[in-house]
Amino acid sequence: MVEAVKDNRAEGRYELQTSGGVAFIDYRRDGNVVTMLHAEVPAAVRAGGVGSRLVRGALDLVRGEGGKVIPRCPFVAAYIGKHPDAQDLLAEPRPLNRTGAR
Repeated sequence: MVEAVKDNRAEGRYELQTSGGVAFIDYRRDGNVVTMLHAEVPAAVRAGGVGSRLVRGALDLVRGEGGKVIPRCPFVAAYIGKHPDAQDLLAEPRPLNRTGAR
C-alpha cells in the first residue's frame, strides 16, 4: 500500500512515510500561499521515485485547499518545471524550465 502525503502543520512540513523513514518538504505558509523551502528523502529510498511522489502529494494537498506555491526548494521547482499540469499552482506565474529555473 502506498502511503499518502500528510500535512504536518505543527512541524510546518509535508510528510510521506517510507520504508526508509520519513520524506518531507519544509514549508512556510502566508495565507493561501505555501513556500516550499526544502525537501529531504531518506538515502535508502532516494532512487525509488519517493521524492516525486512526495512533491506530487504536497501539490495535490495545496490544490485541494485552493492554494498557490512558491517553490524555493530546487527539487520542487524542477518537478514543477517538468510537469506543466502543476504550473497553475505557482504564486509567481513565470514558467519554469525543466530544471526549475525561470
